This record gives sequence, C-alpha cells and structure tokens, in this order.
Amino acid sequence: MYKAAALLAWVLGLGFGVPGVVAIWHFARDGAVWTLLGLPTYGHGPFEAIGLPTSIPLLAAFVVVCVAEVVTGGLLWAGRRSGVVLSFAVVPFELAFWIGFALPFGPPVGLLRVVLVLLGLRAGAGRNASPGASVHTSAGAAGTTQRQPTEGHAEQP
Repeated sequence: MYKAAALLAWVLGLGFGVPGVVAIWHFARDGAVWTLLGLPTYGHGPFEAIGLPTSIPLLAAFVVVCVAEVVTGGLLWAGRRSGVVLSFAVVPFELAFWIGFALPFGPPVGLLRVVLVLLGLRAGAGRNASPGASVHTSAGAAGTTQRQPTEGHAEQP
C-alpha cells in the first residue's frame, strides 16, 4: 500500500510542482498568471475571491508544499515511518492550496493517498510491524526461528 501511496505522492508533487515552478517564472517575467491549455494554472480561484491575489511568494509556498509531497513519496517508497507522518502532516497545506487555486484533481488523489497509507498502517498492525522497522529471522535455541525487528531497515510495505 505504501508504494502505491508513494506513486500518488509523486504524481501530486511533480504534477503540481513542476508547473508551479513554470508559473513562478512566468509571473516574474510577465506579471500575469500562466495559462496551460487555455486554463489559468494558479490564479483566478478562491484565493483571489477572498482578496489573496496570485503572487510569487504564494506560488513559492505552494512549490515548497509540492517538494514536501515528493519527499513524502520517497519516504513512503522506502517504508519509513516519517513518510507516514509527513503524509498526514502535509494534507492541510495541500488542501488549502488545492482549494485556493481551484485545482480539482488534488483533493481526490490526495484522499486516495491518505486511504492507501491508512490501509498500509492497518496491514502493518496486523503483521505486528510498522514502517521503519523490518523483520529479520534468525535461528533460535533448538533450531526454532525467531522474528526480530531491526531498527534502521525499511519494511517492504
């Protein structure tokens, strides 16, 4: 589940972040919101309706959130607990930007990512393991096999 969530995190982070960098460049050069396929990328949405116009700092803040999403994807892919934590921590910021810039694909993809992480946590709890600790087997007394968690090694989600 974590690898699927990681893929969605990368789709969100790169899918909004790369155009965000282009939007910053365009806004700095032309002083206008960049349009892609005839649609405004990061402007003319609820942010502007409440008096928060598109600006370079606003766009840069969104790109920072997108970078956090890409990092989240890497941590989830590696099965790190910090990826799970960051996956939940970044949601309020993403949601604010998705709504503020009127980005319709962000919320459903973000929700799916959160659901996949929750399912991964549930599956991990069922195995009595969690991201961030892999389980290795070793021979115990009288030839029995013992499971021992090892810190610093990622569990394969």
